[in-house]
Amino acid sequence: MAKSRPKLLVVGTVSRPHGIAGEVKVQLSPFYEGVLDEIGRVYLNDARHPYRILSQRAHQGGVLLKLERIATRDAAEALRGARVLVDTGDLPALPSGEYYAHQLIGLRVANEAGEVLGTLSEVLRTGSNDVYVVRAANTDQELLLPAIESVIRAIDLDAGTMTVTVPEGLT
Repeated sequence: MAKSRPKLLVVGTVSRPHGIAGEVKVQLSPFYEGVLDEIGRVYLNDARHPYRILSQRAHQGGVLLKLERIATRDAAEALRGARVLVDTGDLPALPSGEYYAHQLIGLRVANEAGEVLGTLSEVLRTGSNDVYVVRAANTDQELLLPAIESVIRAIDLDAGTMTVTVPEGLT
């Protein structure tokens, strides 16, 4: 039976080498900070073969990774700018009612009356709560919805839908 190719998700970027033993500093997307704590491998630039994470530690707003097969500063330097990807099947499970940003982007957004408002196109990280950017079909109009329980009424990943109550003043 043929092995299926993993579904890869970009979670960060290699910013630079660190030290002389092949470590790389990775800047992670704020939506995926901490996921590497539970994942034992990463892919670089859509590579077919994963790199096993030998060690990792927080460092100046990023994470330092020691990867198998990367043993020198020159090898680490060659990775500068590389996209760091993970297999979505390796992501840690989230508690019920919580979602990764990539799971939400592309959902059809409708109000409780069933009127389609658009498609969730972006998730913005803010200080108090995330904000969902809903783009109306065939227009440049955007609706910014706070990701709070009183606004986001239901999410059905299988159906690809999100049901919302639009607060007064946002329509």
